[in-house]
Amino acid sequence: MRYSFIIPVYNRPDEVDELLASLVCQQGSAFEVIVVEDGSSVPCQAVCERYADRLDLHYFAKENGGPGQARNYGAERAQGDYFIVLDSDVVLPEGYLPALDAALSDDSIAAWGGPDAANDSFTDIQKAISYSMTSFFTTGGIRGGKKKMDKFYPRSFNMGVRRDVWQQLGGFAKMRFGEDVDFSLRIYEAGHRCELLREAWVWHKRRTDFRKFWRQVFNSGIARINLMKRHPGSLKLVHLLPAVFTVGLALLIVTSAVGRLLMHYDDPHRWYWLCAAPLLAIVAYALLLFVDATVKHRSLKIGCLAVGAAFVQLTGYGCGFLQAWWRRCVRGKDEFQAYEKNFYS
Repeated sequence: MRYSFIIPVYNRPDEVDELLASLVCQQGSAFEVIVVEDGSSVPCQAVCERYADRLDLHYFAKENGGPGQARNYGAERAQGDYFIVLDSDVVLPEGYLPALDAALSDDSIAAWGGPDAANDSFTDIQKAISYSMTSFFTTGGIRGGKKKMDKFYPRSFNMGVRRDVWQQLGGFAKMRFGEDVDFSLRIYEAGHRCELLREAWVWHKRRTDFRKFWRQVFNSGIARINLMKRHPGSLKLVHLLPAVFTVGLALLIVTSAVGRLLMHYDDPHRWYWLCAAPLLAIVAYALLLFVDATVKHRSLKIGCLAVGAAFVQLTGYGCGFLQAWWRRCVRGKDEFQAYEKNFYS
């Protein structure tokens, strides 16, 4: 068996249906599909049964333990030479497996990941969120499939690992968030390399509204501090930018408010720029995002939504990062003490 697709699922039967349908269309080396139901209250077993005659599919159900442990559960039962981890909210293009076959003719690749994109069928909010996660003007393009100044760290929405490397490292750690980056860091620390396979990309739905998206990126900000604690030296300048943006945005808003207050009690012309300049800076950045997203998606509506998604992405991540920094670096709590009520209850 060449590949084992490992898919953890939590209350997303409709998304699993779309993902399995895209796997049916794959042509190339032999593969199996392992779906691990991670304590869902809305199971996808009936969906999996509909594909039993078209895929080498194995369905397992377990108590909820988080996506990392669900992936480990699937890997323990996998037969493939390579384990391919996918999130349940992705869809594979028809050329995904041929792209892997071509790239993995080089057996020295221990692990890999691929970029993600927004499909035309996605909602406008999903497209806007995808823009915010992949644009140069929000994340520096580090998740958009471009060349990187730093090493490439595969993410669990589209990640592959050679069987022997997985077994050597023991799979994913017991982290509630950031476990995929932790795994990638441990792969490098073990002397292996990870590759970005640009042709092995997926359509990735991400979240369906800004509230859920905020929670997702807030947790990612928390995870970055936890990763820094586990892997000293892993924190890079780019990881600080959302926190800097969040603090800077707050300072600009406060400065403008102070200027407005001074205009009320003093000569308005004297304090006008103190009020206006911070707002102009915010508007200029929002306009840059709007134009770029509108041109890329050819939609004024998506351009508007992309501005909101970008601000949610940056401030959400920044707030999570700053909170975790305070709890873990200033107050000195460990990973479980700092977030026991949130993640480890």
